[in-house]
Amino acid sequence: MTEDDPTDEISAIEARIEGLAEIAERCRKFILASKIAIATGIALPIIMMLGLFGPSQVVALGSIALVLGGIVSLGSNVSTLRQTNTAISAAEALRSDMIGRIDLRVVDDAPMKLM
Repeated sequence: MTEDDPTDEISAIEARIEGLAEIAERCRKFILASKIAIATGIALPIIMMLGLFGPSQVVALGSIALVLGGIVSLGSNVSTLRQTNTAISAAEALRSDMIGRIDLRVVDDAPMKLM
């Protein structure tokens, strides 16, 4: 790789951006699953109080576990998503800077042929 031809480095940055985008998408899926777990954990005691389930310690413990696990997972994935978005922005800025440094040459205008 020479200094005059940074295409390999730009390609590596683009590959990194794609990898980070996949991580961000996974985080979004986990965030959705966490929100569903929290909602389910809140709904279970309500359903139990309405009499659709009999009073059960297992349901109560399960709902507590769902809420707490959902909160922990939500917080962790939101934090990771923020860090990933910051890394994507930095990589895109670096890529734009590298593309801006390329000494582009003007291609002579040739008359277009109409068929």
